[in-house]
Amino acid sequence: MNPDTTVPRNAPVHPAWMRITHWLNAVAVLVLVASGWRIYDASPLFGFTFPASVTLGGWLGGALQWHFAAIWVLAVNGLVYLAMNLASGRLFSKFFPLSPAGIWRDALAALHGKLSHADPRRYNHVQRFAYLFVMFDLVLLVLSGLVLWKSVQFPLLRELLGGYEFARRIHFFAMAALVAFVAVHLVMVALVPRTLWTMLGGHAKETAA
Repeated sequence: MNPDTTVPRNAPVHPAWMRITHWLNAVAVLVLVASGWRIYDASPLFGFTFPASVTLGGWLGGALQWHFAAIWVLAVNGLVYLAMNLASGRLFSKFFPLSPAGIWRDALAALHGKLSHADPRRYNHVQRFAYLFVMFDLVLLVLSGLVLWKSVQFPLLRELLGGYEFARRIHFFAMAALVAFVAVHLVMVALVPRTLWTMLGGHAKETAA
């Protein structure tokens, strides 16, 4: 039985703890990406840099301070989010079952404009995969970030990630994947704006009959 079916219809779509951790994560990610771009510009991996207008910190030292402050918010808040999901059973009821066939089916339906959003309490397979992926991606960002920050103190982690320079590349591409997720997420919110109301107030906005 899907646990969501036992939830009263007047109950919040998203509990308060989930909405709070979501918005804290959103702010932390915004600060991390903008300050991370400024840090990248100080020693580019590839043949391009980010415009100063979309970076945060003003200079390398300032960007590092913003980055370190935000990473602790993300790490602590992320642990709270994961613990609450596990304790409430939400992790399994919302994100599982998940199958390649289900992802493929829902992805095709989305591309043809036939993916239903009638019940905001239930995630389709594409959403389940995307949210689980971004959880994994954030963990990878934190671990690779530890190697870049304290390489000597985390020698085993550094070696597991292929060394310091390879960890830089992992960190960069994990950041790129996170930015891509946020961009798609914002597009989906624009296409289905009532999802924003559920994340702000907990309840879905009523639509006219």
